[in-house]
Amino acid sequence: MTRRRAHARVAAVILAVITAMVLASCGVTRDSDDEAHRRLQLWIPNSPGGGYDLTGRAAAHVLEDADLAGRFEITNVLGASGTVAMQRLLNAKGANDVVMAMGLGVVGAVYTNESDARVSKATPIARLIEDQEALIVPKDSKFQTIDDLVAAWKADPKSVTIGGGSSPGGPDHLFPMQLAKAIGIEPKEVKYIAYDGGGPLTTALLGEKIDVGTSGPSEFEGQIKDGSLRVLAVSGEERLDNIDAPTLKESGVDMSFTNWRGILAPPGISDETRDYLIKLFADMHKTEGWQAELKRNGWIDAFITGDEFGTFLKEQDQRVATTLEELGLA
Repeated sequence: MTRRRAHARVAAVILAVITAMVLASCGVTRDSDDEAHRRLQLWIPNSPGGGYDLTGRAAAHVLEDADLAGRFEITNVLGASGTVAMQRLLNAKGANDVVMAMGLGVVGAVYTNESDARVSKATPIARLIEDQEALIVPKDSKFQTIDDLVAAWKADPKSVTIGGGSSPGGPDHLFPMQLAKAIGIEPKEVKYIAYDGGGPLTTALLGEKIDVGTSGPSEFEGQIKDGSLRVLAVSGEERLDNIDAPTLKESGVDMSFTNWRGILAPPGISDETRDYLIKLFADMHKTEGWQAELKRNGWIDAFITGDEFGTFLKEQDQRVATTLEELGLA
């Protein structure tokens, strides 16, 4: 090796070392202690366009915009209405860079699929929101009002096909079953088709493959605005500001129903990681960006964290089991 080549090689090594030191001082390496640049994986347990997808992506967007965390790597993990994603989360024991959006639908899916991947085995981080369910029809549906639907449904339960974005035990399934019982229809007579999230459910509604869809209205914001889908009624105690539709109680049906969504982490993470993630989402909850997302989507602020959320998850597991048994569906 000539002296010139040797000098060039030494210079290249020195340059590489200096570059690495500069990058490290800027906090952009993967192992940086700068939490504002910490990268996280966010798993979504259903297809794009579903409720978990909307909630998870909204949270990631707010966290990034508020410079509370580095850019998220978002992955939709499909299969068995969230059961596959739940098992994958439990298998990621100890991973300190993973969180998963989830909700009542995952609790129900795991239960009805007879899986051992219970949500209570993961690390509870935060419950973010509650969401009303809606009864949604194509624009040309023969059902102009909730009264039209109830009358036709009671006359012939099998003549009305209802689709939802969750499997048996999930909110989109439990809601029409409880509604059927409230108006005097045997839940076992309900003709229900499960879709894997809001995206496939939207396609089914627009293609008129089903008569009615049950899901969170925020999942159909664009189609409701352009008039291709209509909302007959919403399931909460009060009307939604962004949806021109009555509540069930206003329409003479004595029931209300809400869904919820939150964030889990894998089991076996350190206390330090758990505390960091709880604080991360608590800080997000305080931002103007998150408050704007709540208003825009018509979500109900239902924020709780840590052990309180863990207790809530155990109660929800029992809620699903009890409800399915009461409806004769367990």
